[in-house]
Amino acid sequence: MAYIGLPPKANFTSGLLDRFTSTTGTTVTLTHDISSENDIVVFVNFVKQDSTTYSVGGTGNKTLTLGGTLVSSDIVEVHYLNIVGQTVNPSANSVGSSQLTADSITGQTAETSIADDDTIIIHDTSASALRKMTKANFTSGIGGDNTPMFLVSGGSGSQTINHASGTTITYNQEIIDTDNAFASNIFTVPSGKAGKYFFSASCFIEDAQNAITRYILEIQKNNSSWRQIAHRFTSNNDLKQVGHTITAIDDASVSDEYKAKVYVETNDGGSVFIENLSTSYSNNWFQGFKLL
Repeated sequence: MAYIGLPPKANFTSGLLDRFTSTTGTTVTLTHDISSENDIVVFVNFVKQDSTTYSVGGTGNKTLTLGGTLVSSDIVEVHYLNIVGQTVNPSANSVGSSQLTADSITGQTAETSIADDDTIIIHDTSASALRKMTKANFTSGIGGDNTPMFLVSGGSGSQTINHASGTTITYNQEIIDTDNAFASNIFTVPSGKAGKYFFSASCFIEDAQNAITRYILEIQKNNSSWRQIAHRFTSNNDLKQVGHTITAIDDASVSDEYKAKVYVETNDGGSVFIENLSTSYSNNWFQGFKLL
């Protein structure tokens, strides 16, 4: 249809009508809520009724009480004068961020605590959809306990270190080994546990002849020198004891192996020994754990 001037802001709509037949009694029930009698025009047998002869009431003013008693042959028509509001659900994916105001979030009460069964909204990228998740499930993937973790020590007794010979340090006491990943003086990164690790080793040696001239403590990775600390001493036949601690961080892969080794030289070519004080306390230890 063509228009003269500007077109209307909305499309034409059909008027609403209720038609009742084969009805007896003094009332009919409307199909739409109204505010008052002024919202409708009533016809009985095609004769307009005076608005003072009928009334509305009940829930939504949907009960129309007529001025007389109907018989089954009567026809009642009710025409609605005003637009009747309806609840309309937006179509799927039709509401975006531009339709929301900031106070949809900022205007809500801020929570200072959250229960395990409280839910939060997240975006599931694999499904391109919003999902809800309980606080307990959400936080279960956050944090951790730094495992795998191991701590071993020399225990009691001593270990002989030959002159000018790199020697793997023997650990007789396992204090912590969360994943059973330490064996035969070697820590092996378990399956599924690759990541960044912290390692630390300490070794204290003693020479009864006071002849230590060079000392190297290292952590080996996959049987190759990886991190080490070294000292060369210039004193003449008077260095009896020496100890060092080494720490390092590595981005480890599954099956990578780590062990501690010590290298010692003496000016008399004799051997020295690693001093372990007791099973309850040792100044020779090796430890590591996975960083969160």
